[in-house]
Amino acid sequence: MRQFKLKKQEKLSIKFTHQLNKGEQRKIDIYFALPKEMGINVRTLSETEYFNIGVNGRRAYYTKGLHLPLLHTRFASRMKRSPEEYKSNLNMFAYQYLVALDTDSHSALFSKSNAALEDFYNTAEEICEHCLTILKKHRSYTLSDPKLQSIFENVDNYLSWYTEQTILRMLSKKPRTSDFSERRQALLDICEQESAYRTSNKYNSPATIEDPNRIANKMRLLRRLIEYSVIFKSETVELGNITRKIAMGVATALIMSVVLVLIIKTQGAFSQLTSVMILILAIIYGVREVFKDDFKRMLSQWIRKGKPKWSRTLSDPVSKKDIAEQKVWLDYIKGNKLPPQTKALLAKRHSQNKQSAEFLHYRIDTKVSKHNFQDGYESMEENILFSLRPFARYLERGNHKVYEQNSLSGKKEKIHSTSIARRYQINMVIALDQGEYSEQFERYRITLDRSGIIDLEKAGAAEKSDITKLGAYSRLRTILHIK
Repeated sequence: MRQFKLKKQEKLSIKFTHQLNKGEQRKIDIYFALPKEMGINVRTLSETEYFNIGVNGRRAYYTKGLHLPLLHTRFASRMKRSPEEYKSNLNMFAYQYLVALDTDSHSALFSKSNAALEDFYNTAEEICEHCLTILKKHRSYTLSDPKLQSIFENVDNYLSWYTEQTILRMLSKKPRTSDFSERRQALLDICEQESAYRTSNKYNSPATIEDPNRIANKMRLLRRLIEYSVIFKSETVELGNITRKIAMGVATALIMSVVLVLIIKTQGAFSQLTSVMILILAIIYGVREVFKDDFKRMLSQWIRKGKPKWSRTLSDPVSKKDIAEQKVWLDYIKGNKLPPQTKALLAKRHSQNKQSAEFLHYRIDTKVSKHNFQDGYESMEENILFSLRPFARYLERGNHKVYEQNSLSGKKEKIHSTSIARRYQINMVIALDQGEYSEQFERYRITLDRSGIIDLEKAGAAEKSDITKLGAYSRLRTILHIK
């Protein structure tokens, strides 16, 4: 059974999604095999730089089987609470609605069973029916406190706009045919009804409605207001600062000891201050400056080797209680340091794809609290977004052309040229609970160029027999404390 999802997000990003239950502890290891011809290594793209600009996460409460029909059944019970909890519950409902709508619309667009237009329109009409039912129930609740009216209007405004945008996005990705013109128009009528609803309630000014930039920025702000009280607050702390200071002190002391010994030796050899002595002292101090920073970095890395680089605390934005604690690693590693399962998966590549590579290892260890969840929720969902833009900037532009000969009957032969974009392939191995009985290994192949991700596909998984055998070996190594 798969415990995570990996999909393309935007042009140059991939999103990793998984769920964790109360009291659960999970370790995730992700190995990026970056071809050396890309020129990415610790000198061109440091681990800290990529972590700060290329790795983003979002965590929130999760309900199993989250889609629009299930959300409909849960809605009434979520709203029958005290007015003090109305704001947080309303934002929670809106966020769950948006996630459910994204889940169902993505399924309608990319599911193999919806390849035919008939199936797509059936699914799209079902989604719209559930949306209208939920929105009607949402709008039927009256507020006893007028101070909360603005909160309701902001949420209602965004849900109406996002529902309209989702329907239009689904229709824009499917071809227009006369056979389904009536069904297409029925869906467009729903969008017009939602637009008229927002206009009748004066949610947006005429100037904002007429300017796509203004309406998009306003809706982005409303989305942030909804997510503010739903998305877990994350506090990330960089680890090892004290260790690095101690390493710098030790390194400086060792370097100065060597320098002083050389100076004493030099003074013993030259009893008087001469130009030769000055030259030798200058060389000694020059060598010290050249190797000082490298020696400090090497000593610090040796002391911190194998230890997490960041610590993160996740807390509920409403109750302020801690939900989970995380430890994060990010390092370049050598190929011989890869786990056996990862080596086995990479060895199954085609011979033309077995290139020498740099390996970037990302690990996150999460420990979830048992008691601090809100009532009605038993698990949380984590979305980790890996941006490939820092990788893409090192890629070469396509400057080659392929020539073809086209001959038409009765006309002269013509030569047609096509510009070729340079493509690269990144292999990605994901390991869940490595070294445990429930460990899971899967390999994915990412094809990309400078403009975006061309393809993301699953390329293999470790056999169950191999996992059992290698997992037992890993546990034996852990028990015996063998590195």
